[in-house]
Amino acid sequence: MRPLLLRPPLGCLDTAFGLFRASRNKLVTQAAVVPHLYYFRKTMHYQTEERGSPHSPDYRIYFKTSDGKYISPFHDISLIAETEQDNDVPAKKPKKNDSEVLFNMVVEVPRWSNAKMEIATKEPLNPIKQDVKKGKLRYVANIFPHKGYIWNYGAIPQTWEDPNHTDAETKCCGDNDPIDVCEIGTQVCSPGQVIQVKVLGILAMIDEGEMDWKVIAINVKDPDAKKLNSIEDVRKSRPGHLEATVDWFRKYKVPDGKPENQFGFNGQFKDKDFAVEIIMSTHEHWRALVQNKSNSAGIACKNISCCASPSKCSAEEAKEVVESAPAFDSAHVACPELGKWHFV
Repeated sequence: MRPLLLRPPLGCLDTAFGLFRASRNKLVTQAAVVPHLYYFRKTMHYQTEERGSPHSPDYRIYFKTSDGKYISPFHDISLIAETEQDNDVPAKKPKKNDSEVLFNMVVEVPRWSNAKMEIATKEPLNPIKQDVKKGKLRYVANIFPHKGYIWNYGAIPQTWEDPNHTDAETKCCGDNDPIDVCEIGTQVCSPGQVIQVKVLGILAMIDEGEMDWKVIAINVKDPDAKKLNSIEDVRKSRPGHLEATVDWFRKYKVPDGKPENQFGFNGQFKDKDFAVEIIMSTHEHWRALVQNKSNSAGIACKNISCCASPSKCSAEEAKEVVESAPAFDSAHVACPELGKWHFV
């Protein structure tokens, strides 16, 4: 019988994830070890708190734990999802054929919506906000035949696409954000929802010369999760879905006067193993970021749980950050052109 391994305290940077500090080849071998870690902590449940007015530049969604402590969704939510347990009873061991690595995903944008919501990487505690360009709130256009985002869209916490790192395959540097996720399940999520996802593959998008990986994943609680275990499963059971994803990412900025986005690997999706390698690589870049061992590129690293981080703060300091934001107020009128089609 394999011995049980205790998980280090939440947020401490010298964790089991240190296994992934190796090269890409070693990452494949070591990734197989992670599913056999058995965690004894309860799954952390998160709450959100809205501040400001929806559809306005001051709108923010802050995160807090179930006991009311404010946190950063970028830095304080774990990369790898924890096994659930009830009433302090250790979780059951996974079956031999059920050794999936599950990652946390912070949902920023629900499927079929248009507001470009994102983790505010340069603000203390990194709340979700609506992106602003040239003084205007950003909404993605409806590129026919699509309506808004065609999946639940968000980010994997504790990852960072380092702008100082050049990808060996694409020769592009990171886009200075957490790695993006397209969750392709059947349910429409909510902004700020934290879900556990199974990674299926990844797409290498190049956005104006920057590396902008797009992880393809599914909510582990989705009815389709059991039958979707690889990018090929998606291709077989959902004809056209992957092609529509490439088409969407290629064209979504065109209505704003931008050129079409490009892709590495000729726009082909890479498999699950490759995706996990990329995720773990971005996790290592994040570790260097919060430990102040890398050029921060303006990223705000305030957190309450990362033991080796000089930016770690107290719960009281985190509370002061949230209370300094405008109180929640009624929503402003959304962009009147959200129903418009664009034919590109």
